[in-house]
Amino acid sequence: MNKKNRHPLDGKKPVTIFGPDFPFAFDDWIEHPAGLGSIPVEKLGAEVAIVGAGMAGMVAAYELMKLGLKPVVYEASKMGGRLRSQAFEGSEGVIAELGGMRFPVSSTAFYHYVDKLGLETKPFPNPLTPASGSTVIDLEGQTFYAQKLSDLPALFQEVADAWADALEAGSRFGDIQQAIRDRDVPRLKELWNTLVPLWDDRTFYDFVATSKAFAKLSFQHREVFGQVGFGTGGWDSDFPNSMLEIFRVVMTNCDDHQHLVVGGVEQVPLGIWRHAPERCAHWPEGTSLSSLHHGAPRTGVKSISRSADGQFSITDNLGVTRPYEAVLVTCQSWLLTTQIECEESLFSQKVWMALDRTRYMQSSKTFVMVDRPFWKDKDPETGRDLMSMTLTDRLTRGTYLFDHGDDKPGVICLSYSWMSDALKMLPHPVEKRVKLALDSLKKIYPKVDIASRIIGDPITVSWEADPHFLGAFKGALPGHYRYNQRMYAHFMQQDFPPEQRGIFIAGDDVSWTPAWVEGAVQTSLNAVWGIMTHFGGSTHAANPGPGDVFNDIGPIALPD
Repeated sequence: MNKKNRHPLDGKKPVTIFGPDFPFAFDDWIEHPAGLGSIPVEKLGAEVAIVGAGMAGMVAAYELMKLGLKPVVYEASKMGGRLRSQAFEGSEGVIAELGGMRFPVSSTAFYHYVDKLGLETKPFPNPLTPASGSTVIDLEGQTFYAQKLSDLPALFQEVADAWADALEAGSRFGDIQQAIRDRDVPRLKELWNTLVPLWDDRTFYDFVATSKAFAKLSFQHREVFGQVGFGTGGWDSDFPNSMLEIFRVVMTNCDDHQHLVVGGVEQVPLGIWRHAPERCAHWPEGTSLSSLHHGAPRTGVKSISRSADGQFSITDNLGVTRPYEAVLVTCQSWLLTTQIECEESLFSQKVWMALDRTRYMQSSKTFVMVDRPFWKDKDPETGRDLMSMTLTDRLTRGTYLFDHGDDKPGVICLSYSWMSDALKMLPHPVEKRVKLALDSLKKIYPKVDIASRIIGDPITVSWEADPHFLGAFKGALPGHYRYNQRMYAHFMQQDFPPEQRGIFIAGDDVSWTPAWVEGAVQTSLNAVWGIMTHFGGSTHAANPGPGDVFNDIGPIALPD
């Protein structure tokens, strides 16, 4: 475990994903010695259906098991969801991270489970960070080599400064980050709730183009920002998104100080599946989710309906139907109309509108394994690394290098792209994708023969082509705040009509921070509170849960 290397070195309180929409301390709630709460004795052992074995499903199942309920997990595809670490054939522990691969240290509820499992993390090799060693930026046929931002031409520093100035002028960025550091809920609510109506219906590009900081610069500055950005790479794929979504990402440092999980992030959901909690109501010592399921989850869900006795009927893909008093759906929301026959009366039409109008972003990655981390070799003429973490306007967009040690194979993510750049890859088999990427990289590194270094079979993914996902992650468009608020607040069911109670939703696409695993964890913990309450349980007086304070500090609701 390595909490130390995730702590800020400047002595300041850390920025965490604390709000800004719902500033509730999920990390404190799950670590409190009093526990999350309790349920009535007569409900101990009652079954709860969990649809989806990704991070949201696993966290909820684990915490519900600790409360003494019996989660029954259904999974149609692979356990772990979009935390998918695929091993290269024949290798030992050499993996391609097909989904989530970099995890901001501000994700404190997620790291609670990483640390519980004793997993090692280390800084992710993002551009212009020490972990990457060196960075190459290739734009309009010009290539720049750098180890830090100041090594680049002045244009790039001007872009970085303009972005920082635009954020400060447009959102009181420093004040909001200070309120997050201090966990000053009234101050944070006051500042954030002012921004919501101002920026919900305006795009990220609108924010950049109309900011005074960028307006006094050239179009090229905006173009450079869109192509290569700062921190995690290009921003132009997000330009159509609501600016509120971008504010959340940068205010909570999602785009900064990121780590990877050594050996693959899939170890987190699978580790939760196998982990026996220290304390568990009702279940004997040593019980794990795996043991409750005889070693494997049930197959995928075919239909969800309400039976005459008020229970939920879940029918799986094998045609087996089982009754449940409560259901948690953690799959992507579009699957409720494309993969699962979900009775329409289970959700209000307002919620259905939100679930259906959610917009998913495309994403493609292509990985190869190479014989060793040869990119660390020095070019005898220049003294520079043979290859670097690469950002470009070419087809590859982002190329990342993963070093497992000098005596072990290395991994190159040849291309990581989103939206239209990902769609360019969609029709092509993996061999064509590799060729296209290598052809692009050859123009940046004419002296480097990457192909001769490749061993094993390449690995690729296009999340939008997978019928169990239909996209990589949500990207809210202007005007989507109301939809997000409906989905996020759905766990507060006391005012719902009876036919809509007892079915809950969670996942990063329900959260305010899509594409970041912390959103999956936080929404699953909301659902745990909702399910506990549905079964007549409650939190401990010393450790109130999200639903206990939601009416006081929850997200504002804009008028319909």
